[in-house]
Amino acid sequence: MTANNAEPESSDSLRAFGEVLKAFRRRAGLTQEEFAPKVQYSVSFVASVEQGRRMPPQDFVDRAEEELDAFGALRGAARHLSRQPGLASWFRQWAKLEETALSLDTYECRVVPGLLQTEAYARAVTLSVPPLPSPEQVEERVSARMARQKLLTREQPIAFSFIVEQAVLERGTGGPQITRELLDHLIAKGELYNVELQIMPLHVLEHAGVDGPMRLLETPTHEWLGYSEGQKTGHLLSDRKDISVLQQRYAKLRSQALTPADSLSLLKRMRGAL
Repeated sequence: MTANNAEPESSDSLRAFGEVLKAFRRRAGLTQEEFAPKVQYSVSFVASVEQGRRMPPQDFVDRAEEELDAFGALRGAARHLSRQPGLASWFRQWAKLEETALSLDTYECRVVPGLLQTEAYARAVTLSVPPLPSPEQVEERVSARMARQKLLTREQPIAFSFIVEQAVLERGTGGPQITRELLDHLIAKGELYNVELQIMPLHVLEHAGVDGPMRLLETPTHEWLGYSEGQKTGHLLSDRKDISVLQQRYAKLRSQALTPADSLSLLKRMRGAL
């Protein structure tokens, strides 16, 4: 089956879906030319979907799901292409994968991870980065970030590991009052039984995270996915070699950061100093 002659469409959510499809196709070791006959669409149509210029029909999604053994990720992504306002387009598919994850590992060197932010801190971060958002965009972004935090207390618990740079907390984003509230919040979340929070101190001889932030996720079928993010971009990683690299780096970071107990002690000292 080939595509119809409709004009190409484009949206942030379509582009995000295309990135997820591309990641699973590459994970399966298939070129676009090899993949197209399996889903009964043309090579040009597959390319358009991956580029975010075509809405994937349901039969395309179903065949891609089966051929790529995507453990429900593609069907889920297709159902929610435009239902997550407030989240960056490149992050939406990862956010959907988080909802069914068994474990989530996060190293962050720029800001406190969204799952651990207070509303005031999230608002301050949102207003810090040009171009300035409209009041409506601010509310959308903050609300989306707060809504994700239900994962921390999900009935079927997720095993969380967070490694956060001390420098991020020392920065004092938003001012002393917001920082005090943030530290109180981190102390409380760090005491949850399913959350392991570690602080990377300011001075370390070796640091495995110099290439930037990273995330790792374990799916319900015990497969691992990774995610990396930069300026206006985000990449879902599924190749086993890429995942192995991230896992090695994250394991090293865990050994280099303060223990969870020492991290909580540091947070309490920082809070007392404000």
